[in-house]
Parts: sequence; C-alpha cells; structure tokens
Amino acid sequence: MICYIYDGSFEGLLTCIYEAYYNKENPEEILKKEEFIPNLLTKEVYIKSDMNKFSKVYEAIKLKVSPVSLKYVFYVYLSDINGSSNLIYNYVRLGFKLGKNVDLYLHDNRVLKIHMIVKKVTSEFHRMLGFVRFKDIDNKFLYAPIEPDHNITALITPHFTERLRSENFIIHDLKREVASIYDKNGWSITSLPKEYGLRLLYENENGLYETLWKEYFKSTTIENRLNPKLQKMHMPKRYWKFLTELP
Repeated sequence: MICYIYDGSFEGLLTCIYEAYYNKENPEEILKKEEFIPNLLTKEVYIKSDMNKFSKVYEAIKLKVSPVSLKYVFYVYLSDINGSSNLIYNYVRLGFKLGKNVDLYLHDNRVLKIHMIVKKVTSEFHRMLGFVRFKDIDNKFLYAPIEPDHNITALITPHFTERLRSENFIIHDLKREVASIYDKNGWSITSLPKEYGLRLLYENENGLYETLWKEYFKSTTIENRLNPKLQKMHMPKRYWKFLTELP
C-alpha cells in the first residue's frame, strides 16, 4: 500500500496530487505527517511541497473542473477532519474526469462527502462572525481568542479587516496555535503559542469594554423571555468560552 505523506500545507496537498498524476500512481492514502503512523504494510513516500507543482494543480482544478470546486477543495482542507486529504484527492480525480459537472453527482460518495464537509465549514464560518469577541490590550491592539472546530481563521479575518480598518488586531486560534495579525495595512497568518493568548486574557481579565458590554447585555435582557434551549440551538455551548457577556 502506497501512502503519500506531506507537510500539512495546502501547497503540499496539491503537490501530492501532482505527483500521483504524473508518476501514474494511485496512493491508497494521503496523510499529513502528524497523522501518519508507520506500519509494515505501508510504503511511505514523502512528498516535498513544490510551489510550481502546486500552481499547476491549482490552475487545473480551476480551469478543468471549476472555481467552485477549487473553493470546495480548500474548505475541506480547512476542515481538519481526519481523512480529508484522501477525500480531496478522490474528488479531484473524479473532477478531472467529469469536469464542471462533478458537483451534480451527489449520488457518488466522493462528491457527497465533500459537500457535507463544505456545509459544516461554511456554517461555522458564518456563525463565528457573530461569536468573535475582542479585548482591548493596553490601548495598543484588539485581541480575540477563538477555538473553532475547523481551521477558519483565514476565512473570517477579511470580514473584520473591513469592520475594524482603523484598529490593529489579532484573531488567535488557541487550539491550532495560529493567528491572523492585522496592522491597518494588511493581514497575515502566523503561528502563535497558546500560552501567549492565555497570558493576555489573564492580564486583561476585566477591561473597561468588557465591563460595559456585560452591563449592556444585562440591562437589555428580558427575564421572562429567556429561552436557554433556543439560545443553545443558535449559539452552541462549545462557543461560549470566550463570549464576554456570558458568565
């Protein structure tokens, strides 16, 4: 059994697809290096990310399949779901055969699974836009910790660069230890240790804006209209951790 192993980047994943196609191989598995567990039945092939090969596959998906399919591939990559690399590989192979009609084949598991994951990532992406809470850090920058199910930091950041153009801010995914950093001119994704964020939260636990927001939330609450069941349905409890207004 052939297993392609890559560095976990999107560039690395598309490089794997390039190598499989031009080497006329059909790897049974494509895994991120942290997912791979060595065994005697697997032939390990380590694939090094190559920007030229990545670009060729990227453009091929966009032109020979569709820009929408390319978006789906990226969203599934961001899902961080185990086995997502295999799903993408099989979906792209089918896409090269069927062209732009590939997404009509929902009876095919290779397509259906992609659509199901895209729906989950898209849903969390839109939901998270309303759940991000910023803290003012010494009047220098705004800081927002998040712990989403999927790796959506890069998806939500453009929304906040539009809303907070005159502010410096950091959106920090503590689970993955990555952050988007905006400096009024542009933004980028970088690695950032979880400990950094926890220290900021501890040192700025009860800032002025947090206190005002809690008071506003409390004053506008209508006690006899509280509906915890409905609240949890629209605002799942796993997102409550960093909501300033909740205890």
